[in-house]
Order: sequence, then C-alpha cells, then structure tokens
Amino acid sequence: MEISVGHTPDSDDAFMFYGMFTGKVPSPDFKVNHVIEDIEKLNRKATDPQLDVTAVSVHACAYIPGYTILRSGGSFGIGYGPIVTARKQMSIDEIKKCKIAIPGKMTSAFLLLQLMIGKFDYVEMNFSDIPEAVKSGKVDAGLVIHETQLSYEQEGNVKILDVGEWWDKTTNGLPVPLGINVMKTDLGMETIHKFDKYLQASIEYGLENMDDALEYAMQYSRGKPRDLIEKFVKMYVNKVTVNMGDAGEESIRKVFEMAKEKGLVPDFELSIATK
Repeated sequence: MEISVGHTPDSDDAFMFYGMFTGKVPSPDFKVNHVIEDIEKLNRKATDPQLDVTAVSVHACAYIPGYTILRSGGSFGIGYGPIVTARKQMSIDEIKKCKIAIPGKMTSAFLLLQLMIGKFDYVEMNFSDIPEAVKSGKVDAGLVIHETQLSYEQEGNVKILDVGEWWDKTTNGLPVPLGINVMKTDLGMETIHKFDKYLQASIEYGLENMDDALEYAMQYSRGKPRDLIEKFVKMYVNKVTVNMGDAGEESIRKVFEMAKEKGLVPDFELSIATK
C-alpha cells in the first residue's frame, strides 16, 4: 500500500523516521512517500485531509475529525516543554499585557500557554524567527518551541515562563502533550495498527542506532551544534514516544478537558488508536 506521510523539518521527527525513510526498517505493507512541512502548515493541511499520515500538534486534534491518533511517534515533554522568553525578567501581570510571538494558533504550545495565563495579545510567526523578534524588540516576548528552547541564552534572551514545568506541577507529573502522529480513520483500524507498529519499529531502530540516526537528523539542525541537537532529540524521543501508554493518553485527554472548560476548543470526539 502506498501512503503519504508528513513530518516536520525538525531533528526529533527526522530521528523517529530515520529507520523508515532510509529503508533500514522495511515493511511488507507500506510504500512511504514523505512530505516535509513546518508543523503549523501540517496542522492546517490536516483540516482538509490531504496526507494519509501526518505529524500534527496535539491542539490540532480539535479540528481534524477525519484522523486517528497513533500510539507511537508522539513528542511529550517529561517535566519540560515550551518556554516564554524576553529581553528581561517580568512579573506574570506584565507578561499578560505583552504582545507575545507564537509559532502558530494550532500549536500545542499556544493552547498550553493560554491555559497557563489566560488569553493574551499575540502575533503568529515561524518558530525559528521568534528569538530574533524578541531580541530586536519587534515583540515583547516569544513562545519558544523545538531546539530554541535550549538555545535562548546564546540568542541573548532570558526565560520568563516555563510552560512545561507548569503543566508538570498542575497535572501531578503527566507528560506534556505537544506533538503526535495521526492517520486517516477511514483507512481502517487494522491498517492503522500496522502502520503504528511500523513507526514504533523505526523509532526503536533509531534509539538502538543513536549515532547513525543523529547523523541523519543533523540535516535538520538549522545550524545548531550536534551536542545541542543530541540533547534536544533525547528530550523528545523518549519512552512515551515509543508508545504513549496510559500516561500519554491521559495527558492528551486532560489538556482537552481543561481547554473545553475554558472554551478554548470546540466540543469534539477524540479518536486514539486502541492498544
């Protein structure tokens, strides 16, 4: 079966798909055509289902009824996640009055920050442009994701909020639900399960062949040094990535329960692949 698979130009996604896309982990069931797009573009593409399988933000699941969440391939923070940076420290009241750059309205980081501080003034931009926009004063603060969570000090900014830490404390240690992979529901649960296992095998292969998988992932390093990319990959390709388990599923359900209570997402039915 020929299927289209979308992932982001990010080192953690590349690491997960290394085994699959290089043929190191073959499949008798699938021939994969991969499409690489920024996460917010994939989120928007998924609202009008174009790809059979795609990476999306957890937040996007409120708007893509035609997809089922896979149990493998998720990006979950374990006590860490998105942060907010600025040129100087601020009080929470000052932060609420800021214009904050966000990496997209459908990103999980945006939803989590709204849950943390309430609604705020924002401007959307590509996540990689946010650090410079903060440093130059184009915006008051920036909601930072991906490897820029680790490089903000080198970029001349300071951390003023830790969204991942807030989630960890608020939920008594549930993993921070950020990104997941979804598959078209109408392909059927048998096909979904088969692909889920295939993706899981690719992730496990990467973890077992760390150096080679990291070398492959470095093509999406965006000029960051290998040690920083290795740290980032090891943060977001973890045990919950291999299989979200009960904790990962609970964290996804929890974020939408909280978001529905605050009117931040529409009422919808969540579809997660069975165990």
